[in-house]
Amino acid sequence: MSVTVADLFAANAEELGLTWVAGRQGEAREVAQTAAEPSDLIGHLNLIHPNRIHVFGQPELDFFLRHDVARQQGILTDLVAGHPPAVIVADSLQPPGALIESATRDRMPLIASPLSAARVIDILRHYLGKAAAETCQMHGVLMDVLGMGVLISGESGLGKSELALELVSRGHGLVADDVVDLSRIAPHTVEGRCPPLLRNLLEVRGLGLLDIRTIFGETAVRPKMKLKLIVHLVRRSTMENEYQRLPLEALTQAVLGVPIRKVVIPVAAGRNLAVLTEAAVRSTVLQLRGFDTMGDFVERQRQMIETGGS
Repeated sequence: MSVTVADLFAANAEELGLTWVAGRQGEAREVAQTAAEPSDLIGHLNLIHPNRIHVFGQPELDFFLRHDVARQQGILTDLVAGHPPAVIVADSLQPPGALIESATRDRMPLIASPLSAARVIDILRHYLGKAAAETCQMHGVLMDVLGMGVLISGESGLGKSELALELVSRGHGLVADDVVDLSRIAPHTVEGRCPPLLRNLLEVRGLGLLDIRTIFGETAVRPKMKLKLIVHLVRRSTMENEYQRLPLEALTQAVLGVPIRKVVIPVAAGRNLAVLTEAAVRSTVLQLRGFDTMGDFVERQRQMIETGGS
């Protein structure tokens, strides 16, 4: 998604005490697009970086004012030529008259804040990092299982929601059912949330929609979780035809360009999928801590072959 100066102002006006100084006609200027890095979008005044929000603090203002009028005009010309979405004057500073005139003439948003320049940059980078994050939706159920974000996926009719209900009854938490909103909030981190329309709801065949928060209490739901594991349910025939029983390498699935660990569980009568899911989470935790059960088994097997089984 893209973010405009108007979006940024509305979302942060109260926290940063933002006020318009000039150039409000340019509030539709685009600040960020999907996948842009926050550090490229806003920072202290630096004329070699185009298309970014420049923040004036006391050092930047001192730099500007110590030059003569001709040089000040040259700085403003270079500033405008870089097509900044906006300029923010922080530290309760009074913007120079020449800057106000330039912003008015070029319809360049000029905004003031009483907070320090460093604080303004820190807060807006955090905001832009989330607002401009890559996003997608996936079908499945996102759960908090033993403190780990787990997406239960698979074909329709395999019992994903029933598994989620069993996990909730065992003390785990529901984030989202059916549709999961995912965003890449860091280079190697994907976060999942529930669409507002479906919040706290779980659809179970034969029972309809269940309000998990009302039935099980506040601790049975979570507002968001970082996705660390995908538990993919398949039919036994699919497992036999498409997957190895003992894969030598851990499976992963790319979500927004981030590899997410994945386990495949065949569904069959009598299998306790909740216990299997908990075991998958515990195994993943061990892998993250450096334990490689399959690797250890392969090494043990190799040593037995070399020693003749003794």
